[in-house]
Amino acid sequence: MDAITGEQLLEALKQVRYPGYTRDIVSFGIVRGAKFHEGIASVRLELTTDKPEILDAIKAEAEKVLAAMPGVNRVFIETKVNPPAARPGAPPGAAEKTLLPGVKHIIAVASGKGGVGKSTVAVNLAVSLAGLGWRTGLLDADIYGPSVPLMMGADGPPEQQGQKAVPFVRHGVKIMSIGFFLEKDAALVWRGPMVMKALTQLMGDVVWGDLDYLIVDLPPGTGDAQLTLSQAIKLDGAVIVTTPQDVSLIDAVKGVTMFRKVDVPILGIVENMSFFTCAKCGERAEIFSHGGAGREAERLGVPLLGEVPIDPLIRAGGDAGMPIVAGEPGSPQSAEFRRIAAALARELDGAESPAAPSPTGSPSAFDRIRKVFGA
Repeated sequence: MDAITGEQLLEALKQVRYPGYTRDIVSFGIVRGAKFHEGIASVRLELTTDKPEILDAIKAEAEKVLAAMPGVNRVFIETKVNPPAARPGAPPGAAEKTLLPGVKHIIAVASGKGGVGKSTVAVNLAVSLAGLGWRTGLLDADIYGPSVPLMMGADGPPEQQGQKAVPFVRHGVKIMSIGFFLEKDAALVWRGPMVMKALTQLMGDVVWGDLDYLIVDLPPGTGDAQLTLSQAIKLDGAVIVTTPQDVSLIDAVKGVTMFRKVDVPILGIVENMSFFTCAKCGERAEIFSHGGAGREAERLGVPLLGEVPIDPLIRAGGDAGMPIVAGEPGSPQSAEFRRIAAALARELDGAESPAAPSPTGSPSAFDRIRKVFGA
């Protein structure tokens, strides 16, 4: 029998999935070498993570796959875990936001599927946090469909400071997106490694400065961007956006499960397009059903952060680069976004704004929600 080639080993290893993802470990770049000699298949795996058990699980599955190959008598797998560096003054074992050293809290806004208004929620939460007095940034991590430049009313390319890009500032928020560097109507056809490199640069090669909150608008689904962020930085939590109907909720649950597998806390679920209120007659219509996010939140043991009604003003504001929180601050929709932002701030900082600490012993909205859910 002919000797097995390294390429054949790599092809076999494509059967091994990264835990919690549908992508294989080869396309994710975890396999750093593969060779075959005298019946021995040798592979090197390397991963940056603060959860070594993830690499242990990958190694066990890889050994099983390689051992099943005809001609392989022995499998030798070398593994290397690169833990994130420790932040000065942080507790032992704490992971550093090495790419974003001046950022206090990083929140991912995600959805299991497209079309649920995830970017709308991310943009309005960022503007709401800035309005509460927090130093806030917004990173558009949707490499294939960047929408933050349009929704925040900014156009590139950004200014440079040395070798780094300077974020635009709109509505009190520092913003950065791959969209600032692309020609209008340009389409990206990058594979996973290029996506991961681009995201790393949008974090590390940008002058973010000191921020209290960085909101990260992720692409829909579970893939390269989510894995890159969970490996490269320590996320303080994820907000899952969904609409009330079952087809959206199914994918939202998958998003919750994915983040839990990579040890990212779930800050809560937002039900977007929750209902519609007629401006003329005041009648309420539940266009996409209603309450589904609340039921799933209770079942999963996570908070329901809020229910944002659907309204033409939200769409118009996004198209005009004027988020509704900034353009129509007195609207019920803006009030709901601010309420959600305040709940996030209370959860992570114990106060709604830097100048307004919560009264001692006063339960936060999250505490009340958890009590209701029994979490």
